Amino acid sequence: MPKVSEEHRQERCQEILNACESLYRTQGFSGVTIKAIGERTSFTRPAIYTYFETKDEILLALFCREYDIWCERLEIIAQQAASFSAEALAQAIAHSLADRDVLLRIQCMNLFEIENNSRVERLADFKRRFQRMSQALRTILQAYRPTVTEEVCLSFCRTFSSFLFGVYPFSFHTETQRQAMALAGVHFPEADIQTMVADCLLCLLRAL
Repeated sequence: MPKVSEEHRQERCQEILNACESLYRTQGFSGVTIKAIGERTSFTRPAIYTYFETKDEILLALFCREYDIWCERLEIIAQQAASFSAEALAQAIAHSLADRDVLLRIQCMNLFEIENNSRVERLADFKRRFQRMSQALRTILQAYRPTVTEEVCLSFCRTFSSFLFGVYPFSFHTETQRQAMALAGVHFPEADIQTMVADCLLCLLRAL
């Protein structure tokens, strides 16, 4: 069998991830299957298994791709953070997540199961991204407030990360959820991700 170049391998992986993202957006976690991905790509099912062992590993790779995009945006913000007010910095970071709904949805709703069903080396790929994100946030904080301590940075990152694990369901309600809240007499205005993230960050930044 001829060797496949790394560039070609990456292109093939991206084709799989694009199909996975489309399925996840429209059909959710249960709709992502190896068979369905094969139907949306040029791959046979056995060919997909040469790249990923399970659908969970495909979703984890998609999650890593989402994190890469977010980290790149945070690193750009870090270069400008010294000149930002608390409000501007909160908005900048929130904006970096405004269109990362797939990241937040996986993180909130499916990550525990995905991690549990992925090989440790695949899981380490995500942990490296999480570390990169944490470092970018620390760099932002140190540029914004040069006197901030490492302990405060760690607390900030831990609190903000915990918030992100729960923000998605407060930002996206299904029609069934809306009907249930109406029947229960629950009034809970739906806020967009950017607004909720900015509000959280502003509280954290003002506490520095």
